[in-house]
Amino acid sequence: MEPRRQRLARPTAGTGIDSSPWRRRMAAIIASVLLSAGAGAMDITVAGLFPNKAVVQVDGGALQTLSVGQKSAEGVLLVAVDRDGATFDVEGKRIAVGLGRARMRAGPPAAPSAMIHADTQGHFVADGQINGKAVRLLVDTGASHVALPASEATRLGLDYRSGRKGATKTANGIATVHLVKLDTVRLGNITLYGVDAMVMESESLTQPLLGMSFLNRLDMKRERDVMTLTKRF
Repeated sequence: MEPRRQRLARPTAGTGIDSSPWRRRMAAIIASVLLSAGAGAMDITVAGLFPNKAVVQVDGGALQTLSVGQKSAEGVLLVAVDRDGATFDVEGKRIAVGLGRARMRAGPPAAPSAMIHADTQGHFVADGQINGKAVRLLVDTGASHVALPASEATRLGLDYRSGRKGATKTANGIATVHLVKLDTVRLGNITLYGVDAMVMESESLTQPLLGMSFLNRLDMKRERDVMTLTKRF
């Protein structure tokens, strides 16, 4: 579909716009070519340039004259104007568009993810953070919760004894556990808040486990020795 064209009145004296640059800029206006876009994409066309102003068309709509620092009705912010084009801010991303050209906004940002490589024993172990402190975690889909040895919980500064007390069966018998809620658990680019965890007062647990209270909030994909975790929105 051809973009709508709007006849622009020539600036008159007293507008603050130099008519000579205006003639040169408007002579350079050409019809924009709309880009094929998926859901959520946006087409931006620069149709004309003035000192600190630009005539733009967003998604094939009506032409709009924006001043630097002004947003269009669609939320596109004009950041700067130069002799050949304009720079826009679209959802925090800077986009430069030349005069008479169209630029498609990138689609939705990729979801936060983390890639974990298996060790020589086939275990997926990764460096992460709990409440902002570094910790090495073993991925365990058989564990219902993120599980921490009591010594590790103490190192992380968790007041785990104030948590609800319970018991669990281990290879060495029944062990006392304390149920707590972690403020944050971070792995790669993924950060989850309010993650349920258990702290075990038993020597049978020596490695912090990344259990299902964290994993069930993610999409998991495994290809050979690489596991990819992607946060769900």
